[in-house]
Amino acid sequence: MATLAPTVIVRLADYADAADAARVVALLDSYARDPMGGGKPLSEEVRERLVPGLSAHPGAFSLLAFAGDEALGLANCITGFSTFAARPLVNIHDMAVLPKARGQGVGRALMLAVEAEARARGACKITLEVLSGNATAKGLYASLGYGDYALDPQAGTALFWEKKL
Repeated sequence: MATLAPTVIVRLADYADAADAARVVALLDSYARDPMGGGKPLSEEVRERLVPGLSAHPGAFSLLAFAGDEALGLANCITGFSTFAARPLVNIHDMAVLPKARGQGVGRALMLAVEAEARARGACKITLEVLSGNATAKGLYASLGYGDYALDPQAGTALFWEKKL
């Protein structure tokens, strides 16, 4: 799908393929164990439900980044809808790069592949969340044109809130 350097190839994951399904789970688990992902492994219940849930969710897609046969990175994305633009949007829900592969262009390759896929789907924008203390990720995203969202600067920028159920 997209190539940053000769050694990093990004392609869509095939949720029906057992090897790709295992890669999605393993890469997300690695991210979950990282301090920026919460510092705890995925529960067995989540590991079992993850790929079937993504597969059943309309508009969900995952991109895998490879160096040779080894999967080094993952972007889990959900297609939504922008009512103000009356077009699809893509939200990057998870962005994960194995610790040993960080700083080698894997994250940038994934971001460029997400953009290419979003354009192919007719999306008007890409959204994502990033922790305020994740300077490395914020630097990457800013270098690719991402920034605070505001309809009117006088009203301030959007905040991401949650209520757990």
